Amino acid sequence: MRALVWHGKEDIRCDTVTDPEIEDPRDAIIKVTSCAICGSDLHLFHNFIPAMMPGDIMGHEMMGEVVETGSGMNGKLKKGDRIVVPFTIQCGECDQCRRGNFSVCERSNRNKALADKAFGHATAGLFGYTHLTGGYPGGQAEYLRVPFADSTHIKVPDSLSDEQALFLGDIFPTGWQAAVHCDIEPTDTVVIWGCGPVGQMAIRSAVLLGAKLVVAIDCVPERLSMAQAGGALTIDFSAESVVERLNDLTDGKGPEKCIDAVGLESHVSVSQPDTVLDRAKQMMMMENDRPHVLREMIYVCRPGGIISIPGVYSGLVDKIPMGQAMNKGLTFRMGQTHVNRWTPDLVRRIEEGQIDPSFVITHTATLEEGPEMYNVFRNKQDSCIKVVLKP
Repeated sequence: MRALVWHGKEDIRCDTVTDPEIEDPRDAIIKVTSCAICGSDLHLFHNFIPAMMPGDIMGHEMMGEVVETGSGMNGKLKKGDRIVVPFTIQCGECDQCRRGNFSVCERSNRNKALADKAFGHATAGLFGYTHLTGGYPGGQAEYLRVPFADSTHIKVPDSLSDEQALFLGDIFPTGWQAAVHCDIEPTDTVVIWGCGPVGQMAIRSAVLLGAKLVVAIDCVPERLSMAQAGGALTIDFSAESVVERLNDLTDGKGPEKCIDAVGLESHVSVSQPDTVLDRAKQMMMMENDRPHVLREMIYVCRPGGIISIPGVYSGLVDKIPMGQAMNKGLTFRMGQTHVNRWTPDLVRRIEEGQIDPSFVITHTATLEEGPEMYNVFRNKQDSCIKVVLKP
């Protein structure tokens, strides 16, 4: 089969690789009908996330048709079923899965010993996302083996197109979880840093959850326009002071709820000296991530407020103002997404017309065009916000 394969920093190729096979009774094989390039794939593209190996298949946003199942499916999946595959692999039986904490499943990371050393305790296996999270082949491919498939799936109603359903596997529930973590009240101002695909979903989630005011921060005109269309007031951080504008909007009190939809690759700007220092330290391997957004959120957030972090961080960050956070009594909530905790409600909202997640798609391409689309997405060329690939 054909698949997008990681060969090193900024080197993604469309290669011919071995077809997946059933390895366990709870496995299923799907023929991928749609997959996508995610912003967190760019962290792998830039080699900021450790433990990628040449030959690893990329991708963790995918859906398709079941073409084969293992003997242990017990009727939960059958050939011909149309499913979205969550990026988090879940056994459905461990203590964490029973609590709905699917992204920290205790059984699905097949490289548990390695992850225990890196994290203290292993988290769930993830598709297409380094050997710290199991080294599982990803879904930017013609076919995909789904481990624990009886629980790691979302059945797609016939009423939904691929474009409407695909993002149930990652960016829609990720934006939703980020907003839910904010405990949004009708009097709240919710501010989202980053208007990429997850930020766009967080904006619309905050609106659906009833925030008084939603503010979105970015510097890319197309992203800001899309955020505004979704109901957000926008701030172009390259043209005005984020701190001053947020104080103006909140009568000097600061926003109650702040969402970091950027993560480890905060934009490097000469007007923000800390981002330049972060980038220099990153290049000298003295720091993993660039946490400018996290610092700014802590500074502007109202005392007693909530910091929600769906953006991916990979390792060590420097000069986090913990004194500010502690003295202001801020609450931090973060983590990979517990996808299946949210998807029944989100499917209902799509079917009822409350939201159509396909709004975020700007480019559709073939798998063979995938390597070039990584560059287009990374460089934000041609007004690119979200790429869907059709194997």
